This record gives sequence, C-alpha cells and structure tokens, in this order.
Amino acid sequence: MASGDPADNLPAGYVPPAVWTWDKPSGGTFASINRPISGATHEKALPVGRHPLQLYSLGTPNGVKVTVMLEELLAKGHHAAEYDAWLINIGQGDQFGSGFVAINPNSKIPAMADHSLDPPVALFESCSILFYLAEKFGEFLPTETRARAATINWLMWQAGSAPYLGGGFGHFYAYAPIKIEYAINRFAMEAKRLLHVLDTQLSRSEFIAGDDYTIADIGNFSWYANMVNDAYAAQEFLSVHEYPHVRRWADAIAARPAVQRGRMVNRAMGDPASQVRERHDARDFDVNTEDQVQARGGVRL
Repeated sequence: MASGDPADNLPAGYVPPAVWTWDKPSGGTFASINRPISGATHEKALPVGRHPLQLYSLGTPNGVKVTVMLEELLAKGHHAAEYDAWLINIGQGDQFGSGFVAINPNSKIPAMADHSLDPPVALFESCSILFYLAEKFGEFLPTETRARAATINWLMWQAGSAPYLGGGFGHFYAYAPIKIEYAINRFAMEAKRLLHVLDTQLSRSEFIAGDDYTIADIGNFSWYANMVNDAYAAQEFLSVHEYPHVRRWADAIAARPAVQRGRMVNRAMGDPASQVRERHDARDFDVNTEDQVQARGGVRL
C-alpha cells in the first residue's frame, strides 16, 4: 500500500495537481510526437501511386502486420492486392500532416486508402485493415462460424495486448528517461502473462486460432515474435525461454517468404540491406543487391 507521503513519490515530493496541464514535453524517446490534442499540425498532401491500395506506414510492429498481409495476398495470386507503400516518418511528424489526418484522425500508422472504390475507402488501425483485406480478398479468415469467431477473438486480443507490450513494458523498460521499479514490475508482469496466454494456446494447435494460418497469426506475429527475439533487449529479463510454443510458432511464420518481404517494407532501421523504405513494385525488393548498390556508388535505398 502506498505510504501517502509525497516524499516517497517519484520524483520525491510530487503530488498530482488538481488539473493536469501540458507544460513540458513528456514521453522520453518519443516526447516529440506526443501531445494531448489531435488534428493536423501542417498542410501536406499524401502521394498517390498507380495501385488501388495506397499504404502510408512505417516498419513498426503495427505497420508490419499490413505489409505482411499484402505480401501474403500477392503470394496467393491476388494481383488486385498490389500496393504502393509510402514511408511515414513519425519522428518528423509526418503523421500530423493534413492528408494523413484526413485518413486517420488518430495520427497513428498504418493508414490506407482503397482507391478501387470512388470515393476511396479510408482505413486505419492495423487490425481493422487486416479484417478489411481478409474480407475483400476472401483469404486468411475462415467462413465456418466457430473458426471465424476464434480468429476474430485472437485478432482483437492482440489489439488489446499491444499497448501493454509497447506503450507499457517497452516504454518503461527501454525508453522512459528514468527507470521506475513499480512501472517496470507492473508491465513486466503483464507482458509475461500475455506471453503465457499465447504459449498455452499454441501448445494446443499449430496456429493461434487452430490448424490454419489466419489474420490472427499475422496480427500477433510482429509483436510476439519481437518479444521472444530482440524487442527492447529484454529477453533475459523476461525469461522468454519459458515460452517454447511461442518460439516454435514465431520461427515458422518468420520462414514464410511473404513474411520476410513484408518485414522489409517501410523499414527505416537496422541493416540497410533489409530496408525497402518505399514499395511500389515487387522489383523493389531487389534494389539492395550488392551489384545494384555498387552501381549507385554504394547508396542503399
């Protein structure tokens, strides 16, 4: 139980005011992109390429969900799933441009516009986009009632769990300007509980919702594969070896060629050879071959 003595608070002596005011940046690493109001900060139209599906995103776990889905659809032979993927640099505030806000008033990646309809369909929230694409193309979402319900259950479970993994555990363990034991313990407990939930489910079936690969797997993969591999450099801290079924599932999905391509799109960090910052054609995956890099004087795209 809290002592009630403000001297025990962090920082010492802190007492929440009667009315909160935004008087200084907060959020550690992400302070520059956090604010308590919504809406555009500047006028900026979004580019539109030649394909019906226009994606505006970044290769974060939420962005990867959609690019993996699109690459999986293309691998299935759905040519209408061809897409243009434009890089949204959230560190520079691209998500607050007027064109982006018109598609997603919440100013978070990913956002998508489907220009196969007039006027275009505006899409935001990664799980919503997965559901839309699954229904549009009739893939990765079972039609049998129980299997469909299980798939949607686990997709929505991910939507609810991600804030605890990223905004909770990841923020306080890796990004907050100070280490707060209470906050780290609180979110480490929840991160491990979620990993145990998933590990238990995957002990019963090959994929999350059963024997078939679905949008439940695509939606969960980018977050939970990262958690057991390299996210926040916290694998020893979280004892991820305790979740062998998550590891088995994550490795199997990571081996899929469409997943490997999808993880490269809109990627702006890590090995430059793994980055396809914008994707407008399948040939874009070949731009970082060594011969092409040398032909451009060592410049990677």
